[in-house]
Amino acid sequence: MLTIWGRKSKTCDGQSRRDFLRVGTLGLTGLSLADVLRARAAAGPAAPRPKSVILYWLDGGPSHIDTYDPKPDAPAEFRGPFSAISTAVPGIQLSEHLPGHARVMDKVSLIRSMYHNHGDHFAAAHWMLTGYLGSNAANREPKYPSAGSIVAKLRGPNRPGMPAYVAVPYSMTIGLRPGYNSAAYLGVAYNPFEVGGDPNADNFQVKNLNYAPGLDLNRLSDRRGLLTALDRFRGAADRQGLMDGLDRFGQQAFQLVTGEAARRAFDISREDPRVRERYGRHVYGQSALLARRLVEAGVTFVTVHNGGWDHHWNLEAGLKNRLPTFDQSVSALIEDLDQRGMLDDVMVLVMGEFGRTPRMNDGRGQGTPGRDHWGGVMSVLIGGGGLKGGQVVGASNRRGERPAERPIMPADVLATLYHVMGIDLDVRFINPAGRPTAINNNGHVIHELL
Repeated sequence: MLTIWGRKSKTCDGQSRRDFLRVGTLGLTGLSLADVLRARAAAGPAAPRPKSVILYWLDGGPSHIDTYDPKPDAPAEFRGPFSAISTAVPGIQLSEHLPGHARVMDKVSLIRSMYHNHGDHFAAAHWMLTGYLGSNAANREPKYPSAGSIVAKLRGPNRPGMPAYVAVPYSMTIGLRPGYNSAAYLGVAYNPFEVGGDPNADNFQVKNLNYAPGLDLNRLSDRRGLLTALDRFRGAADRQGLMDGLDRFGQQAFQLVTGEAARRAFDISREDPRVRERYGRHVYGQSALLARRLVEAGVTFVTVHNGGWDHHWNLEAGLKNRLPTFDQSVSALIEDLDQRGMLDDVMVLVMGEFGRTPRMNDGRGQGTPGRDHWGGVMSVLIGGGGLKGGQVVGASNRRGERPAERPIMPADVLATLYHVMGIDLDVRFINPAGRPTAINNNGHVIHELL
């Protein structure tokens, strides 16, 4: 197994996050990529519907009041340091630091009444990404499969030679490997293919999709040359098993590792420099651009990771630093998908694990005021995939404390995602206890978006 370590970041729980890339074998089970593909095929053929999802994950929990649900008429200690601005849709306002979002508001919608009433990073992230309350700070092991893993199992990739599920630049939510973007009891075959490093770096490469120095395709096609090449990528793989397993699944795995389609899609240097500038020459902009390239090439589900939203103190300075790159990357992604005629086929979902406390704190002795964890209400951006844009579903109360209209739970958002992807909400999988478990935890499709 090859592990590529990237930049660290921390939330208030002190857990570090590192991006990593596994090649040849996945996890500690010794599964080869051929085994993974064999397992996927055994699950049955993918549906032929060409829909995909880009989940832009705001790890740490963004303040809903300072982003998507401003409260300009609330008392100062609630409304926070920022003003509200108008958008392309009359009556919808956003934070003053989201002018790009304001420009594309007619193409997407907001949910302002999302809630789950949990303030634990681990429990909240698991709930948002799986639809179930399961893990928590005391027991962090993922209990249920993520939406991305479910889509990967039931849909597979939209084009042969591409992975079904990719995490950019990594999916290690709140310090877990691989986090609540994982497949849990569905098995390692449905974990995301993880992209290591910063897509904005000049030397960015997904190393397992490039030939080792001195090798060409002819040498890789030779069995002895293949073994030598894969030695560079793997640590604990069963060599004899891998070499003997060059059946059609092994050939498919080999195609993914060395195939032109995947290598071209991940090679962001091929993109027009003007498009790269439009997204922003920073990790978040280039990650969003890479996500667009991947769904365009046939990946079905892509998670973009944007961490660092745990602003217990110094919220004003922290958001002034973070919101411009976030705004640029998300708005560019939506505009680019729309201009390329892809937005109707690509669902974009922007959310974190929870919102922040409506009342600003005093900085908790660490700095200027901030906001703490708040699962009482939060905001979610949702659009594309054939959903209606230009509207707000639900509302929080005047101070942003709780839902005032149309309360919505995490399972409702995921039920809507599965609906867009053409997945039957009644599908069940057998959990570790041997019991059939529904992918949908009593969620209902959000009919206002249809």
